[in-house]
Amino acid sequence: MAELPRDIVLLVDDSPEALGFLTDALEQSGYSVLIATSGSAALNIVERITPDLILLDAVMPSMDGFETCRRLKANAAVAQVPVIFMTGLTETEHVVHALESGGVDYLSKPINIDELRARIRVHLSNARSAQSARVALDAAGRHLLAVKGNGAIHWSTPQATRLVNAAIGSDDGMEVVSRTIGNWMKERAAAARDGLISIAHAGQGALQLAFLGAIGPEEYLFRLTAANKRNDDEVLRQHFALTQRESEVLMWIAKGKANRDIGEILGLSARTVNKHLEQIYVKLGVENRASAAVKAAHVLHEM
Repeated sequence: MAELPRDIVLLVDDSPEALGFLTDALEQSGYSVLIATSGSAALNIVERITPDLILLDAVMPSMDGFETCRRLKANAAVAQVPVIFMTGLTETEHVVHALESGGVDYLSKPINIDELRARIRVHLSNARSAQSARVALDAAGRHLLAVKGNGAIHWSTPQATRLVNAAIGSDDGMEVVSRTIGNWMKERAAAARDGLISIAHAGQGALQLAFLGAIGPEEYLFRLTAANKRNDDEVLRQHFALTQRESEVLMWIAKGKANRDIGEILGLSARTVNKHLEQIYVKLGVENRASAAVKAAHVLHEM
């Protein structure tokens, strides 16, 4: 039987003694350990490798652990990785500072290894559960994202990310969404947060975000849809006697999307997209996608 991969713990501390002690203890517990002796070194490491958990010293020269954690959490690749602070600072204000910086827990120095192992197990389990939930939502075709009170993206399903980038026409689409939601959140009181947010691109509606409510302290859930998607679908479906999926594929063809992009947006395989295209060609009486796009665009233009 193949050996299961070890969980990777990134250990960030400027003390050689602490690094040696903790590395030995973690490796004996079955973890692979990456070492960073400064905040900047930790930021460089996560650009290449995504750890499963980060142990972070709060007090370090140059860049302290609190600032390091904020910068780590700004990196989408590690935003969901749990960070446990290690600190000799036990005053309430320091603990609060650690949690507000993005940490999920803290341990007081000197570190008790049994307590460390127990907390690592709990937070790795919680992180896996959260990741499994996002994967399940994505598999179900749910275009969802969660944001903080300032609009910063907390997490999104991969399908939501693909839809945003396709509609905005840029890999930076989530930044546009974050700014728009942040402004909307500031303008509206909590009691008045309902309805739809529209995001325009190139002078036309691109996305709509529906506010679904709060799902935790300073965490809010939104559902994404392509703007006017339903109306376009209905028009194309009725005009050409298409199925729902065929009308969706045709709509994106009219918007100039390639088969691979359409598959990612709709959660379909390339083979399935091609099968729908074959039926679309027959129903529209055309022989290629260019002709199909022209016919669809003409109908939508007359809406």
